[in-house]
Amino acid sequence: MKHHCSRLPYESTGYFSKIVTDYLAQSDTVRPFFVHPPNVQGIKEAIIARQSFQTPRTILVKALEEQYAQIDTSVLVQKQIQSLLSERTFTVVTAHQPNIFTGPLYFIYKILHAIQLADTLKKEMPDLHFVPVYYMGSEDADLDELGQISIDGHPLSWKTNQTGAVGRMKTDKKLLELLAAIEGQTGVLPHGKELTTIFRKAYVDGRSIQEATLHLVNELFGRFGLVVLIPDQAQLKQCFASVIEKELLEGFSHTIVSKTIRELEKNYKVQAGGREINLFYLIDNQRERIEKEGELFVIPALGLQFTKDQILEELQTHPERFSPNVILRGAFQETILPNIAFIGGGGELAYWLELKEVFAAIKVPYPVLLLRNSFLILTKVQEERMQQLDLNTMTIFQKADQLFTAMVKSRTSRQVSLSRESEILKQWYSQVAQLAASIDETLSPHVQSLQVKTLKRIEELEKKMLRAEKRKFQTEEQQLKKWKAQLFPHDSLQERVDNISGWYARYGCNWIDMLKESSLSLESQFTILVVDK
Repeated sequence: MKHHCSRLPYESTGYFSKIVTDYLAQSDTVRPFFVHPPNVQGIKEAIIARQSFQTPRTILVKALEEQYAQIDTSVLVQKQIQSLLSERTFTVVTAHQPNIFTGPLYFIYKILHAIQLADTLKKEMPDLHFVPVYYMGSEDADLDELGQISIDGHPLSWKTNQTGAVGRMKTDKKLLELLAAIEGQTGVLPHGKELTTIFRKAYVDGRSIQEATLHLVNELFGRFGLVVLIPDQAQLKQCFASVIEKELLEGFSHTIVSKTIRELEKNYKVQAGGREINLFYLIDNQRERIEKEGELFVIPALGLQFTKDQILEELQTHPERFSPNVILRGAFQETILPNIAFIGGGGELAYWLELKEVFAAIKVPYPVLLLRNSFLILTKVQEERMQQLDLNTMTIFQKADQLFTAMVKSRTSRQVSLSRESEILKQWYSQVAQLAASIDETLSPHVQSLQVKTLKRIEELEKKMLRAEKRKFQTEEQQLKKWKAQLFPHDSLQERVDNISGWYARYGCNWIDMLKESSLSLESQFTILVVDK
């Protein structure tokens, strides 16, 4: 599949937070909050740290074997799972909730980044083995986020009455109606039928969303050796039971994270604060907060309460009923996987930078943190339109109004700037001020006031002149705004809104191969990818 790409620093896009760009630059203000640098040396340090930790490999492999028992997967994936028994095998992990139909494009980019990094590390360290893993955050209960997709600018939403963890919800009539809508929109495209077949094989009536997501992700990425892990399993939760108990009895993570946040807030805006107990109670179709009231542990939304002995008995008998929130989820992940690198988006990296001391408190190795790959994909026609509009890869991230103003100023044959005239006026007022001051120094403020008023009027006139000239470029303005809306829907990055469906329906699995080929591993740059076909 013909394509070409260019790359630029994340910072130059304006779409990434300061804490993320500072992390990429390894700034001094961020260094106290992570363990290993995001490079080969950091990976090697993480491997050494991981080798001293007793990862429950046998339990992990058994859980994966049971999970994949009903899946028609590749021989490569089966070998990957068995390789996890070896102390010389490590994982490269990305994590995401089970968004329906894969959700936004960055879901795809994160997984391909993990695959690419694992391949790179195998070449770098051939005596070791690296397995890419998609860790499914299936216990997330935010259906408003996970039940939405957008295909070529057309939003679709799953209108189900189900509640609780989205991963435990079932494929129902409403979801199948949504699938039919996707088919209606993409079926006429070259690979639309192929896409629908993939979706229908995954989303079977009555199948849980986490199982459907496993089928779907395996279908898309199993050929690359990607292993999917659904951590919502009793045997895996049991491996984390000692940390859950520590959290219940001490609320240790909240104390630690609160201190870290106070340090981070000296330089950055912080997002994930956590709670006094960073655990949910997960049962049937409910996922509710566990709170402490005196000596009792209560789940207000369910009307449940436990004494200390009762909650510990519940943990021993039903570890699967305890669900870590954002503060402890990463610690659970790193407990059950032999992981050395975590690939996440900007928001994920920001909260992982709060967690270093949480990991230290429970003696779990902290992985190398890597910002996931980002792409802006253009068709050849869109690239040509960009050039016609006098835009380039460095300017397209600006707001549409800024771009249009720059376009008018560059294309008009008339003078719309009064900056030179303003400078002449400043010089004139300076002369007048000197003349007035020579007569009476108290006149200087009056002259200054006149200058301010005049320059303000000139500025207003300049804006009116520019607005008048812009009206002559209405066609170009409409073209620019249409182009901008296609590539930056809702003034956001394409990857945060668009779904895979439109792209796959046009180009098929070759589109995924193209993305993998264009994916970086340890480098950190934003990629603009043009599909030439």
